Amino acid sequence: MMKKAYSTVIFFLLMFTLDAQYQKYNNKSNNYFLNPIFSGDYPDPSIMVDGDDFYIVHSSFEYYPGLTIWHSKDLINWTPVVSALTKYVGSVWAPELVRYKDRYYIYFPANNTNYVIYADSIQGPWSDPVDLKIGNIDPGHVMDNLGKRYLYFSSGGFVPLFDDGLSVNGSFRHVYDGWPIPRDWTMECFCMEGPKLFKRGEYYYLTVAEGGTAGPATGHMVISARSKSPLGPWENSPYNPIIRAKNNTEKWWSVGHATIFEASCNNWWMVFHGYEKDYYNHGRQTLLLPIEWTKDAWFKVPENIKVDEPIKLPVKPFVINKFTLNDNFEGETLSPQWKFFGEYDTSRFKVYSNSLILKGKGYSVADCSPLLCMPVDHSYMVQVEIEIKGNAVGGLVLFYSPKAYSGILADSHNILANLRGWQFVTEKDVIHEHVFLRLKNMDNTVDMYYSKNGTDWIKIENSVEVSAYHHNVLSDFLSLRIGLVSIGEGTVIFKSFKYEVIR
Repeated sequence: MMKKAYSTVIFFLLMFTLDAQYQKYNNKSNNYFLNPIFSGDYPDPSIMVDGDDFYIVHSSFEYYPGLTIWHSKDLINWTPVVSALTKYVGSVWAPELVRYKDRYYIYFPANNTNYVIYADSIQGPWSDPVDLKIGNIDPGHVMDNLGKRYLYFSSGGFVPLFDDGLSVNGSFRHVYDGWPIPRDWTMECFCMEGPKLFKRGEYYYLTVAEGGTAGPATGHMVISARSKSPLGPWENSPYNPIIRAKNNTEKWWSVGHATIFEASCNNWWMVFHGYEKDYYNHGRQTLLLPIEWTKDAWFKVPENIKVDEPIKLPVKPFVINKFTLNDNFEGETLSPQWKFFGEYDTSRFKVYSNSLILKGKGYSVADCSPLLCMPVDHSYMVQVEIEIKGNAVGGLVLFYSPKAYSGILADSHNILANLRGWQFVTEKDVIHEHVFLRLKNMDNTVDMYYSKNGTDWIKIENSVEVSAYHHNVLSDFLSLRIGLVSIGEGTVIFKSFKYEVIR
């Protein structure tokens, strides 16, 4: 199983040298940063400190290859290492990245069970998923002073693990009921989730989210409890909630799902996620805050720290990465920003001679398993050159889910508009198998263009507004992404993908 994954690992190690996550520095001073540390849809962060290195992984849902592990030396600049999950097992939620002895593990829920993958090196090769055959969601790993291992779940209970971490060694036991949210607070639901555990001094600390992951801006929150045993009983913190949006005028909504960690000696931080006001369709973005310890061994956010204001850097920046989505499809592998929705079928595509050759699938944008990347800006322009081979339809779309998408497409002769799934010919007999397509997204209002030569652009009459493409309207906890589509019987060849920020 491990041997089988080796070629996949080499594939990803090569492609991950091409890209890094862009971060926003405060222009007053390079000694400060501005949240988020991951722009775009990076929810449910699980961070691991491994010596002087930081590694983080997020929920990957239906986007494959999934469970991308990122590396940093400074908590601000991140570079992808490997996508650890290539075998499709359904929608992947709330993972937990841990190191135990000399092996790395990622625990995650999918398909009404929980899985684990493992590797002897963080770079891989990573194993195929091992089914733990236990329900619940959001596994959180902890071990006691004797090295015994346990997995906590969102329901406030745990199961013991065998030492190899690959199977359950006993029955589920409930030990924690959460922090009682005042009934007059505005929240979506109680919905305890995302347990994360660590030890400091004589106490084990349990951090959970409550209040509902989405819904009202004020619902989601970070809750802490402690115990002298990893198995409880748990005492709730007097500083709960550790963080919560107090009203919908704040910039960051539904803040929660936190991991607490020691970045260096007595330098403690909290990584968590939140929705950005007015840009809900970007999904849950990864945020970072310092925490301080009280004399009575509780932690809290310092009084003078605000999540939407400049914050002093955790450590001196190791390297300043510049992020780009531009892709000329060089080499023989996909760049790391690209994820297929709902599958990972390597037989469908080939990167060759500065082109991406993508076989058609399905009958519409909804069922073609589009190839997606994540915009990181509020306003941007994106374009691509395409060639249509056979009876195929190719396009450039903004895709939330199979039930919500819009964009511009082409068959061998016609330009087509797609407005919220309503697809029609908007320019008839204007091309012959070759065209350039463009989307211009200005604060969620999208104009669409085509060109025969890549220089002279023609705006079609159809535009679309996409601010409602998000979970509170459509459910599914996804985000609006840029998509390349190849539909039907035939092939679409993509060239020169360009992404430009509109300031």
